[in-house]
Amino acid sequence: MAGRYDRNPFDEEEEEEEVNPFADGNARGKAGGQSMFGGGSFYTTTTGRVPPVTNSRLSPLPPEPADFYNPTAPVDIPLDDDADLRKRERELQAKEAELKRREQEVRRKEEAAARAGIVLEEKNWPPFFPIIHHDIANEIPVHLQKLQYVAFTTLLGLTFTLLWNVIAVTTAWIREGDAQIWFLAVIYFISGVPGAYFLWYRPLYRAFRKESALKFGWFFLFYLIHIGFCMFAAIAPPVVFRGKSLAGILPAIDLIGRQVLVGIFYFIGFGLFCLESVLSIWVIQHVYMYFRGSGKAAEIKRDAARGALRAAI
Repeated sequence: MAGRYDRNPFDEEEEEEEVNPFADGNARGKAGGQSMFGGGSFYTTTTGRVPPVTNSRLSPLPPEPADFYNPTAPVDIPLDDDADLRKRERELQAKEAELKRREQEVRRKEEAAARAGIVLEEKNWPPFFPIIHHDIANEIPVHLQKLQYVAFTTLLGLTFTLLWNVIAVTTAWIREGDAQIWFLAVIYFISGVPGAYFLWYRPLYRAFRKESALKFGWFFLFYLIHIGFCMFAAIAPPVVFRGKSLAGILPAIDLIGRQVLVGIFYFIGFGLFCLESVLSIWVIQHVYMYFRGSGKAAEIKRDAARGALRAAI
């Protein structure tokens, strides 16, 4: 019966040499038909040969630094060499010397201006668009601040009154069709406001700040002209283009019968000119009383006499 059965496949006819599957290819080639795991009795290919195994091992990754996952670890940044550092140091020293030189020059100019009596005024009013220097609280004596504030109110009142005069005359121009009165009203505004500031308000401001008799005299001269203009505008006699270029009482009465809206605008202008005249008279009275009480009247008379004497000589 034993002849009827095939040979035991698990029996090895001859002792085969053990082959290491992880050895190089030559050794594995010599051991054809050997099992994959060192014993031909466990597993072999149908052809009796072990397929060649290639070396598939990857090269190991480089070791990670100890602080690879530490976000607070210091980072080494390459610094510039000594030549660049010295160059930058020289540039900074040159800039610092230039700034010191400019600072000394500005200080020298300020000292020279102070010795000459020139005051450098920084523009600070109005705050949103500074065009003039104005600081009553810090530059005007306390006992004169109220009077200075009222004088400043007359400057602002004149500005608003002339602006309203332009509006009223514009309505008259639209209804009456006379463009000349509108051009005159615009001229009153663009020349009257800066003229008032430079001719009488700033002299009064500097007179109160420096106690200058000459500034007081300049203020009185042009402030009287200002009061005369306001009183003339309040009446607006028909001597310049029938008086329609100024919103006074006479053109208001003339227009109220024909153009009610224009007449109302002119009556409002008349009230504004009257209010401006009353406030201006109050200001000049109190300034004159202070001027006489402080002895500046006698001083300005002496200065005028000296000027006349020098002119005569």
